Formats: sequence, C-alpha cells, structure tokens
Amino acid sequence: MHITAETTSGPVRGESNDHGVVFRAIPYAAPPTGERRFRPPHPPESNSAVRDCTSFAPICPQMQLGEMGGVLAALGSGEPTDEDCLYLNVWTPSLDDRRRPTMVFIHGGAYRGGSGSTPMYDGEAFARDDVVLVTLNYRLHALGFLFLDQDFEGASGTGNLGLLDQIAALRWVRDNIAAFGGDPENVTVFGESAGAMSVGTLLASPAASGLFRRAILQSGAAHHALPAETARRVTHRTLELLGVEPGDWPALQAIPADTIVAVATQVGLLEAQSLLGEDRAFAMPFMPVVDGVTIEQRPIDAVRAGRATDVELLIGTCAEEWRLFIWGLPEALRSSVPPPDIAPFFAGSGRSVDEVLKVYAQTRPDAGELDLLAAVQGDQMFGVPALRLAEAQVANGCRVWMYRFDWRTPVLDGSLGACHALELPFVFDTLASARELVGPDAPEALAVTVHDAWVRFARDGDPGWPTFDVSSRPVNSFGADTVLLHDPEPERRAVWEGVW
Repeated sequence: MHITAETTSGPVRGESNDHGVVFRAIPYAAPPTGERRFRPPHPPESNSAVRDCTSFAPICPQMQLGEMGGVLAALGSGEPTDEDCLYLNVWTPSLDDRRRPTMVFIHGGAYRGGSGSTPMYDGEAFARDDVVLVTLNYRLHALGFLFLDQDFEGASGTGNLGLLDQIAALRWVRDNIAAFGGDPENVTVFGESAGAMSVGTLLASPAASGLFRRAILQSGAAHHALPAETARRVTHRTLELLGVEPGDWPALQAIPADTIVAVATQVGLLEAQSLLGEDRAFAMPFMPVVDGVTIEQRPIDAVRAGRATDVELLIGTCAEEWRLFIWGLPEALRSSVPPPDIAPFFAGSGRSVDEVLKVYAQTRPDAGELDLLAAVQGDQMFGVPALRLAEAQVANGCRVWMYRFDWRTPVLDGSLGACHALELPFVFDTLASARELVGPDAPEALAVTVHDAWVRFARDGDPGWPTFDVSSRPVNSFGADTVLLHDPEPERRAVWEGVW
C-alpha cells in the first residue's frame, strides 16, 4: 500500500511494509550537476506533484565494492551511479505525531565508496523497535572532497562538500522528520568507518551545531581531517591527471564523472602515501579538510576545546579492524598490497618497530608478524582515535560509553577475525543480507543484543552499561558472551602515549 507524507519541498509517496512505511530517494538537496558540480548543496526544488519514493536513487559515482566480490560484496549496492545522488531514505513505524527517537546513519567506504541503500543498512528493524531510521547518500572522493578554494575563483567549501551534504541532510531531518513520526529534538547521528569519521568531524563543525543530540561512532573518530596544504597538494595532482589547469571551471565541470572516479581511484590507491607526505597517518587523500570555515581546526582538538559538550557519545571499534584490509581483499588485489608500514607512526617516539611488536605479542603470543602489524595498524587508524575522543569528551564532563566488537567471523577459515565492518549487520539486525561477511550461522542473539543497545542509546541516552571514565575505563565487549571489560590491553594502550 502506498502512503503519502508532506515535506518542505512537496509531497512524497512511500510504501508500507511489515513494520511501518519506507520512503526511498527523497531529495534533500538539488542535483549537484552541471554548474552545481563542486558547489555546496542547494535546497531541493519545490514540487506540488506527489513524488514517487518507492525505489532507491542512484548512488554517487564510484568504484563499486560489490563488483569486487568476496566478503566486500556485503558492503556493496546494486543501484546505478549518477552525480544526481543527494537523496535520503526513511523507515518509520507510522506517520503520526508520536515524536519517536530518530537515527541518521552515515555510511562508510573510505570517503570513496558506499551508499545509504546497501541492503545491510535496511532500517526495518529500527522501525520495528519504534525508531525512525534515515540513511543517505553524499558526494565522495574528488566529487566531494577536492579542495579547490585556493585555486578556483568563487570556490567555497569544496574540500568539505561531502560533509556539507551530510549537514544538509541533517537540516532536512530537523525540518521534516516530524511529518514521518520522528522527533527533531531527539536525533542520534551514527556512522561507520568514514561515516564515523564524518560524525567525529560533524561534532567539530559549527554548521552542524544543534542538529543532533547524540552520536555513535563505529570504527572512526575525530582525528581524520587533512590540513589545507596537504589537501591542496592532492588537488594539484588530481587536476594534473585530469588535464585541467587550476582555475579553469569550464574544463573541470566538463570532465565525465567516470574519468573523475578513475583518477580519484588512482590517487587514492596508488599515490596516497607520496601525496600525503608527513601526514601519511591519515591514509586517505580524499577526506574532510581543515579549511578554516566548515572545519576551523582538527576535529579532535575542537572537541577537546569543548565544541561538542552538548552531545552524548557511544564510541567503539572491532577488535581486529585491519584484518579486513589484508585477508578480506580479493586475491588479485591482496598480492599487490604491501604489509602495513608502522615505523613512521613511532619515528618521533624513540620506539622501534621490534619494541612495539613485542608489546603486541604479549596479548597474542601465537600471532605471526603480519598479524601483529595488522593489529598495530588497526589501533593507529581506529582504536587509539576512538580512545582519544572518549577521553576528550569525558574531560569536558560529558557522558560517553565505549564498546568493542569481539565476535570473530568464521568466513575465509576464520582469517578475518573480528574485522572492520563486521558489527554492521548486527547493529542493523540484517544478518541475512551479509552472509558473505558473517557466514550462514551468525548468532542471532548477538544481533538482538547489539541492535537493542543502539536503540536504547537513541531512545534514553543509555546503551546499558557504565559510562566511560579514565580510571576504570569500562568497555562493553560484544562477543560470544557480552561482558564488561575494564581497561582492556593497557600495555598496548601505553605504546601510543604521546604518539597519537
């Protein structure tokens, strides 16, 4: 059955399902095409005609994960790509005036891929549990994070267009979600990987202030934003590969989208480390930029200074994040990826690689060198930034909860362990959509437990375990059993003091 809702830009038609109503492909901004390419998002055009919102929209042009096969297929989407991609999706129990807790999910994908329509992100379980769930697309890679402000006349916010898209979607939620049974005063924004890094950046952005009450960061925090000078170096190399001179708007706007994707992929996969230079710890050349406007300073520093004291946080990681990026890659790609190089992380600390690996080996005496290198890389990219964000927010007197996802997937003979992205189908209670990643017999009870914690946090501001503090450091472990840990692996934590 089709059901119609009113939005600020006109009526939209969704369809009912077993637990409410779903609206797909509601425009939250005008198409960023033609002269609007590389421009901040504009409001969507108003229309008195009912817009059909029963099918997902195209997603941002990208190299699609689903085409790579293997476990990464679980993170892919079947929708076509198009620059006209600024749409969101809403799952709601009912179009009434109940004012339910609302959750807005920002997808991951290294700022290069992903979408809000990945089957794993289906929101029906949230609607079942009386929560309104919103997912969205935003501009990616060079289309969303190419810093042109210093090289093109009239350019503004270009290094953070993807982030500005997210803010536009959150403003749409503020202005419209009551018509979908949601509460604009009780919004929880959550994201995974680059989506969590986006959330960490939104905490620091003045433009996002007041748009959400709570935030959940899954495998990402507030460290990852490029300095302007580094972003500009990435931009110059990208323009060189595109054959566009700085300042030539017509040439840049005429480049086919698939050419931009190909060049952004080359820069992101093959040239990242040389372009990032001393900022190589950031790993990704396309990400939010500290431009002095949208982002005034490094997000973690802004949080430490008290930028987000009105936001409650739930922060966590998977126990073996980096294993996905080694053993989860297709065989042809895996052979071309060198082992993690951790030496630069500790170059200024006086700690040698051997010393660091010896500490890590204390908790995994049976691990090989590649296992240990993966553990260190995972902590650098995800684990330590999560901890630093929690510490910063607690120092400001805010409530923070921490978790760790410890369940190990049996796929690929168990080589992935508790890897990056593994918690996602448990959060959304969509295990059947992620068999490539979790296997055929993933524990349904654990999905119920994890999903319920996210719902409780969005509803009441309490996922069900003690708040984090820097003395006992409680961390809720989601594994074969759910247990509360206190300061897990302090030796590993100590390695990073004064480093990251």
